[in-house]
Parts: sequence; structure tokens; C-alpha cells
Amino acid sequence: MINAIDALRTVSDGASTSKVSQTVYGQPVGGAQSVQEASQVSFSDALANVSMEAVQTLKDGEAAAISGVSGKASAQQVVEAVMSAQTTLQTAIAIRDKVVSAYQEVSRMAI
Repeated sequence: MINAIDALRTVSDGASTSKVSQTVYGQPVGGAQSVQEASQVSFSDALANVSMEAVQTLKDGEAAAISGVSGKASAQQVVEAVMSAQTTLQTAIAIRDKVVSAYQEVSRMAI
């Protein structure tokens, strides 16, 4: 999830800033051509992709918890999936809080 957020920063900046952020949607950036192709992605598409990945991670965590209760998954698999889902949810909440804060700041601006 964090790599996906770094991908948003990479797409919006138009350049990579570190080894971690040199990925776009989990794929390594191969050079200038790949960066140009990545900058063609609209913000709404990037946000939709990140949102879908977050929802899928949460669903995977829920499915792992159910599998763990029924004895089909090991405790380690359940813990890893649930921790991943928790991290994803915390990231989504942090993004929501930043968006709300930005909206409130813009709404307080004098026109």
C-alpha cells in the first residue's frame, strides 16, 4: 500500500525521488519512457487503483481471519493478513483526514 502511495507522488512529481518511490503501481520504472507513460495516468485513475487495492487487502484480511477460525489457515498467515489490512486501513484513514483538512483549509480561504 505504501508503495502505491509513493507511486501517486511519483506520478504527480513526474520524477522519482528515491529507490522506494521508483515504482509505479508496483512495477519498477524502466527509464524516461516509463516515467512519461506514468505521467499520462490521471489522478482519478491512480486514486481508483489505490482504493481498489486497499479494498482487496481488507477483503483478504477478512477472508484470512475466517479461514483461521475454521482451521484452514495457519496463525502466521492470519496475523500477516490482518496486520496488512490494519496498515491499509490506517493509511486510508490518514489520507481521508488529510483530504478533509485540505478541504476545510480551502473553504476558509477568502475569495
